[in-house]
Amino acid sequence: MTFKTWVFKTVIEWVVERPGQSKSYDEWKQQLSASGAAIEARAARSNSPDRASSVLRHLTGIERWGQRRLQILLGAAPLQDDYDGYQPDANLELAGQLVAFAQTRAATLKLVDQLKEAGVSDNQKAAHNDFGRLSARGWLRYLDLHASLESKKIR
Repeated sequence: MTFKTWVFKTVIEWVVERPGQSKSYDEWKQQLSASGAAIEARAARSNSPDRASSVLRHLTGIERWGQRRLQILLGAAPLQDDYDGYQPDANLELAGQLVAFAQTRAATLKLVDQLKEAGVSDNQKAAHNDFGRLSARGWLRYLDLHASLESKKIR
């Protein structure tokens, strides 16, 4: 393993996996619900609806892509793809992008319940294109962190 690879893996461990595993599925459900509501509120009051729509479209695509990866931990066939095909229609205006994001976040919350009910452990992992194999709670941390950081682009 090169030094660069070691540093990258260490950062992912400390920024994604460990914080992800520090919360229970119930705590992740509460966190994702609260952060989703905050993102929706930020977008709804945006001074730049086009920018807010663009950011929400990206967030929704990443979250749907992440949901598909989490479904692997529930028995879905593994696959290697990117998030582009999961994004809502680019022609949706802000109201439509808000609905798509809200529906997607609600589906993530249901998925959290399914992961909990199935007893998916932190030893079970699904591949992220850039970060390697993440646990379910690592994926939840990633989805929450990504959406929260990217949503700051909405003004």
